[in-house]
Amino acid sequence: MLTEATAGLFWTTVLFTAVLAVQRAYAVEMDDGVLDSLRLTGLAPSAVFMGKVGALAVQLAVLELVLGAGVVVLYDARLGGWFLLVVVAAATTLGISAAGAAYGLLAARLRQGSALLPLLLLPLLAPVLIAATRGSDVALGRETGGGWSWAALLGVFAVAYLGLGAVLYGPLMDET
Repeated sequence: MLTEATAGLFWTTVLFTAVLAVQRAYAVEMDDGVLDSLRLTGLAPSAVFMGKVGALAVQLAVLELVLGAGVVVLYDARLGGWFLLVVVAAATTLGISAAGAAYGLLAARLRQGSALLPLLLLPLLAPVLIAATRGSDVALGRETGGGWSWAALLGVFAVAYLGLGAVLYGPLMDET
């Protein structure tokens, strides 16, 4: 029974770890005044946002590689559709990182931001989690159907979160 929930457990772990990584990244920036320094450098806010997304994506990709190795060993997972799995993982990682970077800055400004970030971020990422789980299930051979449609949906979420985050990051940075 546990092997049937492999993809869901994997992506839930990635999602909760992403929330912790976002909280920690913005706690350091807010405590040390790094956000004010970034604003004074003259960098475009969208470039700062893309840098934050890139940093979060690298952290999540490393986590996914380590967790993926554990899934293969502990849950005896077959990697039948490895290319689909890589595409699903990349799109999911970008979507989670983009939403986390935007909402992380918003929550960091609030007095109880560390408590509010999961409340803001998890409902936004629920469709991403569902699509990633379904696409991964197809890639692992646990479910039949169109895994590429789930990958395309994840791509749409990633592009939407990246676009909205890049546009809204400037006003969010200026609010302090």
